[in-house]
Amino acid sequence: MTSSAARAAGWVGQKFEEAVLVNLGRLFLLVGRTASGMARRSVRVRDLAYQVQAVGVRSLGLVITMATFSGMVMAFQFGYGLERFGAKLYIGQTTVTALVRELGPILTALVAGGRIGAGIAAELGGMAVTEQIDAVRALGADPLQRLVAPRILATAIAMPLLTVVADVVGFFGGLVVAWLQYGVPPRLFCNGVYEFVTMSDFGSGLLKALVFGIIIGVISCSAGMRAQGGTEGVGKATTRAVVAAALTVLGADFLLTKIMLSL
Repeated sequence: MTSSAARAAGWVGQKFEEAVLVNLGRLFLLVGRTASGMARRSVRVRDLAYQVQAVGVRSLGLVITMATFSGMVMAFQFGYGLERFGAKLYIGQTTVTALVRELGPILTALVAGGRIGAGIAAELGGMAVTEQIDAVRALGADPLQRLVAPRILATAIAMPLLTVVADVVGFFGGLVVAWLQYGVPPRLFCNGVYEFVTMSDFGSGLLKALVFGIIIGVISCSAGMRAQGGTEGVGKATTRAVVAAALTVLGADFLLTKIMLSL
């Protein structure tokens, strides 16, 4: 029994090392080398602008749709609970606080981030398996500085901006439900939000979105750069990037929430 337990513990430790520690090492190494390349030579504005447009502007429709229904559902849920206690006038405060502090950043990271991460991983993975990245090295350029850095910076810029859009759209979605479903006048809804929601609530959500954007960019670039094995390898890299980014974002959200609430 003791021998079996020892073998099981050894197997768990080996899998943990392979799945977590090795990947963490690769991610930190990627970030360090990318930052070093950016220090030697800045990212071209044209490349950064193109990536921001690719990961940000093209995700607007998805974010707007997600935020509209999120705000409406949250208003329904809070209104149902508050109405039982005769406090339905506080729908605005509770709905918008939940949106700006938690739901806006995390849903944007999971929904839009999934699309962004898949696109980055597939694009870099396709370049890796067709040896285009090796060609960049052969021409004397740094692939991390030319290919990875613009994408990480773009996700770090786009994610907070998309979160702002999600917060605004969710606000109006909640306002419509509060007005039509529970009879809360729009002016009362807006006044309650203005008096209750603070800039620190809004800022904490943007800080989370910034961290989530960096996480998504780093994990997606790492998965794409390590793709191998033709089109099947690109598919596996894309799946691995989306799953790993989503799980890491959820874990980071818990840690950031705990830290921010303790300050």
